[in-house]
Amino acid sequence: MKRQQSILSFFQKPLPGKQNISNEDDVLHGNRFPQAPAKRDSDTSTVPTAKDILPEVTGTDTPPEKLPRQVLPAKFSANGNTSRPTMFSSIMHKFAKVADVDISPARNKAENGSTSSCSTSNVFGAGSRIFKSETPSQNPLKDKGFEINSCGEGNPLQIENDVEMLGPETPVMQPAVSRLKRIQVDCNDFDKNNCSLLNSSKRLKLAEDSEKQSCAEVSEIANSKFEWLNPSSIRDADRRRPGDPLYDRRTLYIPPDVLKKMSACQKQYWSVKCQYMDVVIFFKVGKFYELYELDAEIGHKELDWKMTFSGVGKCRQVGISENGIEEAVQKLIARGYKVGRMEQMETSDQAKARGAGSVIQRKLVHVVTPSTIANDNIGPDAVHLLTLKEGSCKLDNGSTVYGFAFVDCAALRFWIGSISDDASCAALGALLLQVSPKEVIYESRGLSREAQRALKKYSSTGHTTLTPALSVTDFLDFSGVKELIDSKRYFKGSFYTLDTVSAGVMHHELAVCALGGLVNHLSRLMLDDVLCNGDILPYLVYRGCLRLDGQSLLNLEIFSNNVDGGTAGTLYKYLDNCVTYSGKRLLRTWICHPLKDVGEINDRLNVVEGFIAHPELSFTVAQYLRKIPDIERLLGRLKASVGSSALLLLPLIGEKALKQRVKTYGTLVKGLRVGIDLLKLLHEKEHEISSLSNILNVPLQSGNSGLDDLLNQFEATVDSDFPKYQDHVVSSSDAETLSVLIELLAENATRWSQVIHALNCVDVLRSFAVTASSSSGFMCRPALPISDSRSKNSCEENEGPVLKFKGLWHPYAALGASWETIVPNDLYLGADPTGNCPRTLLLTGPNMGGKSTLLRATCLAVILAQVCYVV
Repeated sequence: MKRQQSILSFFQKPLPGKQNISNEDDVLHGNRFPQAPAKRDSDTSTVPTAKDILPEVTGTDTPPEKLPRQVLPAKFSANGNTSRPTMFSSIMHKFAKVADVDISPARNKAENGSTSSCSTSNVFGAGSRIFKSETPSQNPLKDKGFEINSCGEGNPLQIENDVEMLGPETPVMQPAVSRLKRIQVDCNDFDKNNCSLLNSSKRLKLAEDSEKQSCAEVSEIANSKFEWLNPSSIRDADRRRPGDPLYDRRTLYIPPDVLKKMSACQKQYWSVKCQYMDVVIFFKVGKFYELYELDAEIGHKELDWKMTFSGVGKCRQVGISENGIEEAVQKLIARGYKVGRMEQMETSDQAKARGAGSVIQRKLVHVVTPSTIANDNIGPDAVHLLTLKEGSCKLDNGSTVYGFAFVDCAALRFWIGSISDDASCAALGALLLQVSPKEVIYESRGLSREAQRALKKYSSTGHTTLTPALSVTDFLDFSGVKELIDSKRYFKGSFYTLDTVSAGVMHHELAVCALGGLVNHLSRLMLDDVLCNGDILPYLVYRGCLRLDGQSLLNLEIFSNNVDGGTAGTLYKYLDNCVTYSGKRLLRTWICHPLKDVGEINDRLNVVEGFIAHPELSFTVAQYLRKIPDIERLLGRLKASVGSSALLLLPLIGEKALKQRVKTYGTLVKGLRVGIDLLKLLHEKEHEISSLSNILNVPLQSGNSGLDDLLNQFEATVDSDFPKYQDHVVSSSDAETLSVLIELLAENATRWSQVIHALNCVDVLRSFAVTASSSSGFMCRPALPISDSRSKNSCEENEGPVLKFKGLWHPYAALGASWETIVPNDLYLGADPTGNCPRTLLLTGPNMGGKSTLLRATCLAVILAQVCYVV
């Protein structure tokens, strides 16, 4: 017991009966809380002991329990009515963040004879002040229930709300704002007139000087030298202000008299930039690429480049050498920016040859956006750009019609179609989840409120950008789109014409109008090569497949889970054992469109069963597939270069572009060779795998017209002209030779696409076999009835459906679990031996009893039965 009393007395420090603060300036100059004076020998005040304060401790001889931390009540005065500070008041600063103190000058003068605000400059670095001097109406702590009256004796800290306690301000707690904006906010908060606190150390003075310097730099770079760029004066090309409903944020109005006074380089830049305000434009100057004004702010914020006042017209500017431009462009695109490059069309010597005062000619050659990127760094998923057009009138049944068009620029393919939907927008959700677009362009004034909500709902699962467009200028009518496509000769390289494709679409006028919006957007981005050489195809959301609307795709977690929106724990992830990128994209398409034709389903199941029965053949196929690059995108990239030799004529970048085309051509030819060798091997093994010929419907006959012999000729050109195609040293004659070879290869693009599709089918079917063989639980082949057979059962005579599962289990339940822990279930719907035909199962039970698991397992089993094996 004595031990307990001694421990308790240790935590209770002896306090003097009376303490005085000799000088309040100690508090204001850094010592926030007053210290007690040293004890004198003549002090006869008694010190209370633990026995006087606390009752006697009884019980076993064990260490005392830790007392709960006290919380400040509302309107609590730390010192009470006396001037003697308590132990609790000395640690009050640990419970609340002290900030934003306002002291009346008159009161300070009455108490100290001088005016002083209780604030200090930044001691610990930028953005971490102890105090900020603001007006009471701007006090953030007061808005949260805190009110700080003053700091000093007789004016204790008062806390109105004791529920929410603020901790130290850290970078994680700060909002995610740009670096420039953070500095501007800090600069505005810093008021040098109220910083009358004397510097007690060099650290305080250095911090204050650093902050003043930062504020001066930001105030200098924050304002543009051009008045028409300031937010208060900015207008679009038609002189509309941002508040106007028809304001076009893509354009900028520059007064004509100002444009006339600009230098030649300034005119080159601003004549292009005023039409592409939504694009970050790099301006080529010698061996550097530079960003100006608003684009310079983006480079300063996103890439942390130092901003200077130089470049075109001595304006705000950041830049990088030509060696680092590709990395900088990729970073900006990854962060959602559109990036364009104005290249030099001639060298400086060529410009001087035209005259002493001639300026190098420059031109915007191409614009890259996150939804039109087509390089090697985009990953396996397809990158789609979707345009949507809503019908102006409803159908007789109250449904709304939507026309749509989308493009995969990397594969050089366009799709158009239409859907009719009700107020739930389930079909529109199915389209968005099937296509998974990177960007959706829609009419800003022509889309209903229900459709806009659906766009936000089904686009929240991924990183989709919603871009409203002006219907007057961006979406032409049916006749206008037809005239534009015919005049520009768009889709001239497509196997199907626009008339043929639109004839198969129910509401073809709306679909063509949506295509017009897509064509207009790509033409503005300098992607005419994609439009001229792209393939156009029809797209059907529901026809010929199991109907999976948008809400079902979300609830069943087909492509994204409901936790973080990732692919973990999804049906796509469960079935994905594909080797090639193009195989992964086909797998997604098959899951979106489960087959309804029993014959086609059995053909796929026969191939899967053959791969399971012959694992050595499955292993050999995987070895071949690993040697094949993404030939689907390589073929699209070469097709896009047909007839586009202007880029090769540019100085500096022309040689680089030619070198890249040589590498693409050689890689595609060698990849096709590996793929055709694999198809030839599978044709030889056709007797081991039934129905394989139905899947691999590719003519590989010999002769001059055979794909095998044709590919041998292209291989010979690679070996003779470009033996080191991976790092070929280009010459002046390579451009013409390569152009002819690419045109010959593109003439048979449809046949090469058949080869690529057959390889993708092999990859996906082998993936199904791997999933069925390596699953933690048992998987079996579903028994599907033949469509022309009839049973004597009353339900089957009435063409009623029958659904029967024995030992069904959820496919995701086996991930990371042993088979003994899984509880299988039997399900029988549609017919039973008694002659009844139950169509509905009423399932009851306690919470967490597995009701929803059985429901989802049944739905997933139906999908799997029409795609591959069933768990």
